[in-house]
Amino acid sequence: MDRRAVEAWVDDYERAWRSPGTQALDALFSPDVTYLVSPWAEPITGLAALAAFWEQGRDGPDEPFTMDSEVVAVDGFTAVVRVEVEYARDTPGRWRDLWILRFDQVGRCGWFEEWPFAPGQPDGQ
Repeated sequence: MDRRAVEAWVDDYERAWRSPGTQALDALFSPDVTYLVSPWAEPITGLAALAAFWEQGRDGPDEPFTMDSEVVAVDGFTAVVRVEVEYARDTPGRWRDLWILRFDQVGRCGWFEEWPFAPGQPDGQ
């Protein structure tokens, strides 16, 4: 993986979040993906579980939000991405995230770990 490939993957992730259904997850994530919504969360394991979580976790493909990202580091098949998301309807609506991503040989993510922070959390000012 290189910086451009990770940027493209993040763009595809956002496009999938904005699209109906969960079919795009097959191209983004490996079948045995491990997905953590925080470093302390129980992992979501496998595409079927991730698809169920994905549908449950969003208001739908028309959910209004903005998302900006920056690839911080890429080392082989591991990447760190800084993400800022602002949801129009949620409380909290603003998030800053670090994503730790590990990819397989074909560019699908097999490990997704989020470190989310919102204003008002301890040290989140």
